[in-house]
Amino acid sequence: MIRPPERMPERDQAIMAMLPHVTFDGWTTRALRAGLADAGMPADEADLLFPGGPVDMIETFCDLADRRMEDAAGALPPMRLSQRVRAVIALRLEQNRPFKAAIRRAVTLLAMPRNARAAAACTARTVDAIWHAAGDRSADFAWYTKRAHLTVIYTATILFWLRDPSEDDTDTLAFLDRRLAASAQVHRLRQRAESVAGRLLYLPASKSVPKPNAS
Repeated sequence: MIRPPERMPERDQAIMAMLPHVTFDGWTTRALRAGLADAGMPADEADLLFPGGPVDMIETFCDLADRRMEDAAGALPPMRLSQRVRAVIALRLEQNRPFKAAIRRAVTLLAMPRNARAAAACTARTVDAIWHAAGDRSADFAWYTKRAHLTVIYTATILFWLRDPSEDDTDTLAFLDRRLAASAQVHRLRQRAESVAGRLLYLPASKSVPKPNAS
């Protein structure tokens, strides 16, 4: 797992306080200072709390969202792993619905080439947190394939969600269901192909029939 950003209660508090200001001022020191003032924290602590600037703020927000998602997922009822993955993603969307404008600005900032590494790290940590919250404990090669597949699905879902005007994320969840169903179908087809290939490998070699003597 990729190492998360520094975790401190003060950083979490500052991020939550600045989110309403991000809508108008973006992920900037100005928004952070306004949030600190709202929270009754010294504004001059802005640079000390987030020495990495806007990207540091965004990574902290993503990490906080991961932790909030995992904590809330503990209350989900028992269900199959695939259903839990869907439920965890739905839970995350619900939790972050009030911050959609701030997340849209974060995605725009992370899309810049110079922030590609931070964007990849945030996505990797979130996808790993989703699988962990869903109860996946795989440690073999499946660990990598599951996360690779979910990265594609989750990224597409978030981009759809940012443009989704439907109430309660209805259209986004329908989009997510289609992507998960398509991924499951591909997985089943691959398993069948691998099973057939495995059987063919163990078929006994046909005995060669000697050619009749031409003399």
